[in-house]
Amino acid sequence: MEESKVDVLIIGAGPAGLMCANALAHAKIPVRIIDKRPGDIPAGQADGIHARTLEILQSYGLARRLIEESAEIHRAAFYIPSPKGGIERLRRMPAITAPSTARFPFTCTLHQGAIEAIFHDDMRPVGLEIDRPTIPTAIELSEDEAELKDPQAYPVKVVLQHLDRNDTEVVRAKFVLGSDGAHSWVRKAMDIKMEGDMSDFIWGVVDINPDTDYPDVRNLAVIHSTEGSALLIPREGDLLRLYVQLADADVLDPETGRLDKTRASPQKVLEMAKRILRPYRMDPIGDIRWWTMYVVGQRVAEKYSVRDRIFIAGDACHTHSPKAGQGMNASMSDTHNLAWKLTYVLRGWADVSLLSTYEFERRKFAVDLINFDRQWAALFSSGKVKGSDETLHEMFRRNGQFTSGIGIRYAPSSIVQNAYQACAANLIVGERMLPHDFICASNARPLNIHDMLPSDMRFKVLAFVGDIKVETAAARIRQLSEQLEAPESFLQRFGHGDSSAVFDVICVSSSSKKDVDWTDFPKVLRSHWSKVLLDDLDMHARSGGGGFAAFGIDRELGAIVIVRPDGHVGLVAPCDRVDIVNEYFASFMLPVTP
Repeated sequence: MEESKVDVLIIGAGPAGLMCANALAHAKIPVRIIDKRPGDIPAGQADGIHARTLEILQSYGLARRLIEESAEIHRAAFYIPSPKGGIERLRRMPAITAPSTARFPFTCTLHQGAIEAIFHDDMRPVGLEIDRPTIPTAIELSEDEAELKDPQAYPVKVVLQHLDRNDTEVVRAKFVLGSDGAHSWVRKAMDIKMEGDMSDFIWGVVDINPDTDYPDVRNLAVIHSTEGSALLIPREGDLLRLYVQLADADVLDPETGRLDKTRASPQKVLEMAKRILRPYRMDPIGDIRWWTMYVVGQRVAEKYSVRDRIFIAGDACHTHSPKAGQGMNASMSDTHNLAWKLTYVLRGWADVSLLSTYEFERRKFAVDLINFDRQWAALFSSGKVKGSDETLHEMFRRNGQFTSGIGIRYAPSSIVQNAYQACAANLIVGERMLPHDFICASNARPLNIHDMLPSDMRFKVLAFVGDIKVETAAARIRQLSEQLEAPESFLQRFGHGDSSAVFDVICVSSSSKKDVDWTDFPKVLRSHWSKVLLDDLDMHARSGGGGFAAFGIDRELGAIVIVRPDGHVGLVAPCDRVDIVNEYFASFMLPVTP
């Protein structure tokens, strides 16, 4: 057999696998990605991208294209049975419920194949293509403890079969990621159990180009009627997706009790949707574009890794209903979380124990998601949350921060340390960094702080300092710069010969644009003219200002904020306590070796 080696082998080229592969390829980590599909998805599958995922894609430079190609959903509508028969609108509300700090306060919808194409086109210039149609046929993990503890060893052996030429290959990998869907071969091969149950809800889905008088056809619509329940989602162009709850008698085999897709059809799904939508009309223009049916499974894997060498992500480790549009978002967030951790271990920058935080952080999120999904999916049948009078729209509003992704908080660990939270009260340690507009000290150009935090595998060291024209503040700034330049500083200990490759230092000052130049600040705080920001209004007073207050940081005392490579706040500390930052990085990073 042909044999090869690779640092990371990714099995499954859906959104989760592509997110990881693209990030690793741009970080120059040797990576391969395989998939059993012979080609791209032409239509259907997942389609919703929520606010936090848009921020993540923005950090990779991919959001603009996705937004341009997709439909934007800014508003949600809720319908209930009408006393006159049919349905009537109960209310409308924002698609992302207030209060919201989302930089993109909307949801985008675009079919999965088009979303995957954005990743394909970004991977290609760095030399990464999907190897397909290819499947794994065997996987073996070494039992040698020394080999397993050495991040530069190749303890995983995978046998691949190339279906197009009917030959086999042995790949030896340092790490393997199984992002191969709900029926994951990797998960089953490693005997990882799924915990949870299948629900009693059966749903049909159709994509159509609608001819309709329904007024909320371009809004997210949640409908509860005497005929059943439906969810309507506008898509790119003039497309519309309809989720319709189906009756057991329509789709279950009476002898086996199992779902039988041959007993249903897209026409039956559409006919049910028409009954639910009365008195409104809903007809397709041309053919039905795509359809499917499924039973909701609400399950989470008992573990996300085997010896921190073989990982699973996305649908391979959590399944839930698509009603809240979480599947693709959760999947990509899984591997966005994992990619930088693999990079740091493979580069020799971090201890291999860092990889255990992947399961710690992402499995808790999945458990929370499934608990939410159980209630959310049940609402489509009953219109009420079991055991309470809470209605669909109330639960939608209450959980908006969770479903949009912007409220996700990781629990304390080696990379989430919140002992000094009061220094930046509104930048919650464990949550993603808040967006806010500042201006460049060098040219007064306004920009969002998120645009200073690209997913380039570096920790962002945000030094919020006072007004350098005030002597007490200037003295603190000098003290900070001396601590950062000291031999015991994290910049020196963990910089691995080039601290700018590991850490990106950004200075944010409360000084006024009319009083200071970017060159007034110590060199360690201004590695480039773009790295000094001011909390002031732009030249036309249209944006900027109020950042210290928005972040809960004292304008005189300042703070140090450490933002992880995935955009989550890992630490906040007093501006004069670089020793706290040193201890933070010492808890998981490896020092420079002589």
